Amino acid sequence: MPGEITAADYQTKVLGAKGPVIVDFYSQECSPCEALAPKFEFFAELYGKEIAFYKVFRQGNRELSLTLGVKSSPTLLFYKDGKEVAPRLSGAIKKSAIKKTIVDAFGLVDKTLGTARKLEEVDLAIIGGGPAGLTAGIYAGRAKINTIIIDQGNPGGQVNLTHLVANYPGTDGEIGGYALMEKVTKQAEESGARILRSAEIVRLDLERKEIDVDDDRRIHAKAIILATGAKPRELGVPGETELFGRGISYCATCDGRFYEGKDIYVIGGGNSAVEESLFLAEFVKSLTMVHQFDEFQANKTAAEAALANPKIKVLWSHEPRAFHADSTGFTGLEVEDLKTGERKVLKEGAGVFVFVGYVPQTQLFVGQLPTDKWGGAEADPMTLETKLPGVFIAGDLRSKPFKQITTAVSDGTVAALSAQKYLRSLGGK
Repeated sequence: MPGEITAADYQTKVLGAKGPVIVDFYSQECSPCEALAPKFEFFAELYGKEIAFYKVFRQGNRELSLTLGVKSSPTLLFYKDGKEVAPRLSGAIKKSAIKKTIVDAFGLVDKTLGTARKLEEVDLAIIGGGPAGLTAGIYAGRAKINTIIIDQGNPGGQVNLTHLVANYPGTDGEIGGYALMEKVTKQAEESGARILRSAEIVRLDLERKEIDVDDDRRIHAKAIILATGAKPRELGVPGETELFGRGISYCATCDGRFYEGKDIYVIGGGNSAVEESLFLAEFVKSLTMVHQFDEFQANKTAAEAALANPKIKVLWSHEPRAFHADSTGFTGLEVEDLKTGERKVLKEGAGVFVFVGYVPQTQLFVGQLPTDKWGGAEADPMTLETKLPGVFIAGDLRSKPFKQITTAVSDGTVAALSAQKYLRSLGGK
C-alpha cells in the first residue's frame, strides 16, 4: 500500500531516494482524487518491489506543493534517483496513462498484461456522466435498479467547462456549470447509482452488453444507456492540430486566464461562442470574433450584450483558412472574406478560441449502431431505444435539432424509464 508522507519526509524519501518513486498529491473532498486512489493502490501492489509509492496531503503541505508547482489535485510526480523523469499527470487520470509512464520512464515491463478481469453483474450500465447520464442514474437509482455510471473523465460532461448557466430551471438565475453538475452528481449517488470515475473503456460489445474497463474489470449489464455526449467540433484547417494547446483552445473556462490582458480571437457566432466571449472579455484586453454570417445565431440577450461590450469586435462574413505559427507557437490567423474572396492574416492576437459546435462521440460503438450524416446515433424518438433491444441513447450523442442541458436531462429521463420498462419485461426485479 502507498505510504503517507509529509514535507518533512520529502527530502529523504523522495529527493534522496535511489530508484523510481511516484508521489500522489491529493486533497480532501476531491472526486478525481477518490477516483485515483484505487488505481494508485493497484499499481502499488503490482510494482511495490520496484517503485516506492507515496501520498502527500496537499492541503496539509501547502508550502511543499507551492515550491514544487503542484497547483491541482490529484497530481502524480514521477522520480528516479531524486529527479523528475516524466510529465506530471493531473485531474482525471486514467490507468493507461500511469502504466505508460511506468513503462516508458522507468523502463519496467508491463505487469498488467494477462491480468484476469473481475466480472461484475449489474441491471443497468450508463456510459457517460453528463447531464443525460446522471439524470438517468437518478431515475434508475430511485427505482432500486442496480445501476453503475461509467465516465471516462469526471462526471458533469461539457457543462463542467461552462462558465455560467443562466437558463436552467430552479437555479434562481445564474449558476456555474461545475457547481450545477456537482449537485446533480451528488443527487445521482444519493439516489443509489454508483459512479465509476476516470474509467477507460477498452471494449464495448452492445450485443452481449459487455463493457471491459481498464485492465481488470468486465461489467455485464442487462440494459445499457449510451450517454457519451459530444466533443468540440474542429475547423479542419491547416495548423489547427499542431497548435492545440499552443495558441488554440476549445475551452474558455480551462484556458481563458492564460490570456489575461492580451488580445485574442474567437471563431464562431452561436450561443457558445457569444456566451464564452462575454466570459473571456472579463479579463482579456480585447477579442475579435470571426463569424461566417452577418449576424449572430445566438440568443438575443447574449448577442446584444456582446455587441454592446467595448472589448468585443466582430469580423462578419469571414472564415478562418489557416493558423500560422513559428517555433514559439501561434503567430497569426488567416481569414477569408466570404463576399470578396480576399484573404488576410490577423497578427494582433495571442491566441484563438474555437466555438463552432460539437460532434457526437460515437467512437466506442462504431459499426454497432447506425448514425446519421452528422454522426449522431439514431433511436426510436418515443423510447430512445436503439435497434438493439435493451440499448438506449440519451443526450447530445443522439440526432436531434436542439442540444441544451435541459434536453439532455429530458433524454436521460426517457431513457431511464424506458430501460426500467425493458428490465421489467425480462422478468427481473
